[in-house]
Amino acid sequence: MPDDAYRVLQVDPSADAVVITAAFRALARRYHPDGEAPDLSRMAAINRAYATLRDPEARRRYDATRAVTQRAAVPMGEPATPAAVRGDSPVADRANPRATLDFGRYAGWSIADLARHDPDYLRWLSRHSSGIRYRTAIARVLPGEPDLHRRAGSVA
Repeated sequence: MPDDAYRVLQVDPSADAVVITAAFRALARRYHPDGEAPDLSRMAAINRAYATLRDPEARRRYDATRAVTQRAAVPMGEPATPAAVRGDSPVADRANPRATLDFGRYAGWSIADLARHDPDYLRWLSRHSSGIRYRTAIARVLPGEPDLHRRAGSVA
């Protein structure tokens, strides 16, 4: 499976149809060619993901295929749950770029993975009060970024 539809739309696999539609619309506003951050390839992935998840029957088939694919991808003897769910992720060491977020739309994502996927979110998080504990890790994965420690909403 090239792209996980839930990950592309940034929603939990148990999300209601209303949440999936809202996520699609928010992402389309951003990445559409007429949006604030046009990205044709990302918009194409968003459209594919939404087409898969908006129809209940197509979603049911996708979920069944996804479950089989995920089980096959896990090496024998390894748990099939994410590190954050297993409890063995480096959440306690928040200065570590492998530390995972434990809140928000990117809960379970590592700082390093987020740097590749959505660095703008990390820039925002480093200035937000909920991201104070992750500032060191964010600075490590986004070296040389100006204003990483500037508070959100401040005029500089």
